[in-house]
Amino acid sequence: MQLRVLAFVLAGGKGTRLYPLTKERAKPAVLFGGKYRIVDFVLSNLINSGIYSIYVLIQFKSQSLLQHLRDGWQFSGILQDQFIIPVPAQMRTPAKPGTAAPPTPFTTT
Repeated sequence: MQLRVLAFVLAGGKGTRLYPLTKERAKPAVLFGGKYRIVDFVLSNLINSGIYSIYVLIQFKSQSLLQHLRDGWQFSGILQDQFIIPVPAQMRTPAKPGTAAPPTPFTTT
């Protein structure tokens, strides 16, 4: 029996302690050793462990990390059920009074 494993990588670090490096990008997207990013070590460990279904949850300054994942980690169409999907943060705003939108957790009733 083959186990099916799904991984979630929490890549939302603001990186305040690495400020000069995180001025323009999220901590997981910071360069390490010239051509690697910090997130590459986590993704490489997952792939080398046989875990190919991966969601990367991104929270802070996500553009450079999204680009890196798109350019460096997209699998070819050969691997049908295997993926790395970046999931950027979603902003939810309260519904305006008088609209038909359902209440969100951020509204008060």
